[in-house]
Amino acid sequence: MARPRTGKALSAAERMRRHRARRRAAGLRSVRSWAPREATWSDHRVAEARSLAMHVMATRRIGADPALLARARATLDRWLERYGERPPPAIAEWRTLLARPWPEIAARATALTEEGARLRQSSPLATVLSAPERRRIHDAFRA
Repeated sequence: MARPRTGKALSAAERMRRHRARRRAAGLRSVRSWAPREATWSDHRVAEARSLAMHVMATRRIGADPALLARARATLDRWLERYGERPPPAIAEWRTLLARPWPEIAARATALTEEGARLRQSSPLATVLSAPERRRIHDAFRA
């Protein structure tokens, strides 16, 4: 059952003005948008930046010494043996990518794209770095 009309109803805008006035009188202020006081980085973004730094260093080392690419291919072969006939799609994608020319491999592994980030998550290229090199990169990107 509907309430009877009195003819004294306020418009939506007037109701909002009165609501805001009550809140101001209570000492509250309106917040129109939220902005963090300082820039924040998620752990995931830090991990992506760390991975990119590792791959940039790895591609520089392989560019200087192309024989290191054989080490990355050997790592991938070990991974393929572990999975047998049905390797994960990411490892199968790296198998086809490592058959390509080195400049294309380097460009795709260090690309600032979603594909580049996805490839770096399962990359055999970081295995060409020594433990101290990897540790130095990890220390530089502590979250």
